[in-house]
Amino acid sequence: MKRDVIGRDADATRRRLLDAATREFAAYGIAGSRVDRIAADARSNKAQIYHYFGSKDGLFDAVFDAMCGETVDAVPIDTDDLPGYAGRLHDSYVERPWVQRLATWYRLERAGSGELLSVVLDSNAAKVRAIAEAQRAGRVPDRFPAAELLGLVLHLSGFWSSNVPEYEAVVSDASAAHRREVVVAAVRALLNG
Repeated sequence: MKRDVIGRDADATRRRLLDAATREFAAYGIAGSRVDRIAADARSNKAQIYHYFGSKDGLFDAVFDAMCGETVDAVPIDTDDLPGYAGRLHDSYVERPWVQRLATWYRLERAGSGELLSVVLDSNAAKVRAIAEAQRAGRVPDRFPAAELLGLVLHLSGFWSSNVPEYEAVVSDASAAHRREVVVAAVRALLNG
């Protein structure tokens, strides 16, 4: 019984650290984040961060890996409805705004590091295979190779959440429904163009 309580406490501490780290990394990136702030926010201590994750970079990797896994699980690709897939992915960015911020920090601070996350690589490879199969079957146009088409769909789905504030000021009156429809319509046009 005591071991079960310890295991649950450890899981709860690890979860609190991941949640606090998600907030910290989204706000400050890897370099600007502080483990003491993460530990305090998680009602834990710095030693626990190093115990569970090895380092601040290891903690970021765990946060980013979990975020990617959650996104992949929550928004599976549907090659028979790529516009709908883009719309659902857009919705996930609206519901979880930290996702795009973490992805931006990841690109800025990890680009060229040679460390690629298997959850992202595996997911992208599976999506490319699914699109290529749909193209071979004639269900998806082959104007763009499967990998490029996936990239375009992914970027269009994140269009609204990855703009600079100056662009946002120009389109600030666009409703949530309109923003989603732009994403869906753009992917539809990409496929029909």
